[in-house]
Amino acid sequence: MSSKSTAKFNPDCRECSRLAGFLDQVSSKHPDYHARPVAAFGDNKARLLIIGLAPGMHGANASGRPFTGDFAGILLYQTLFDFGLSNLPESVARDDALTLQGCRITNAVKCLPPQNKPLLEEVRNCNRYLQAEIAGLPQPAVVMALGKLAHDAVLRALNLRLSGYPFGHARIHVLPDGLQLVDSYHCSRYNTQTRRLTPDMFADVFRIAEKLLDETAAPVRN
Repeated sequence: MSSKSTAKFNPDCRECSRLAGFLDQVSSKHPDYHARPVAAFGDNKARLLIIGLAPGMHGANASGRPFTGDFAGILLYQTLFDFGLSNLPESVARDDALTLQGCRITNAVKCLPPQNKPLLEEVRNCNRYLQAEIAGLPQPAVVMALGKLAHDAVLRALNLRLSGYPFGHARIHVLPDGLQLVDSYHCSRYNTQTRRLTPDMFADVFRIAEKLLDETAAPVRN
């Protein structure tokens, strides 16, 4: 990968003019909101990277932390807590006492998009940050994609054909260099309220990721 394609996260990025302009409007209306690109959150040495779509208007865009302050974060952080990956079951604010162990959370697009729908060009512009995040994972690692957009963003970050790895809930994809991708429906309000994604279904995906990480853990030496 080129140095540009694996660029480190830029909290002042304004490369996508539509997103930058929209964030300016949001910041004017909500001056106390973060309203900037949202950085990844969690354990810097994690072997599990969880990838969402983009910050929500009154969630990560307001708080500055992925999945914090919106409905989707309720199920995510409770599940992380249930699996021993978080010290608290709820993420309230960026400066609360919550910490993650063994996992890290990011988004395919780091800025809030209008109607929560990023354009393909915006996904591609932001993809180099995801490339850097994946490249920085200790190997072997597991990536969990919450939704098809995140799934496709992972494949783009690795220069893989989308058709070669079709999205499917609880599906496992073996990728190059020991990386494994696990898919889940996004934990959005729509998916959970329609029961397309239940808490048990979401937990099953974490069990899959947990098993994959256990199977690839380095053996303990006496």
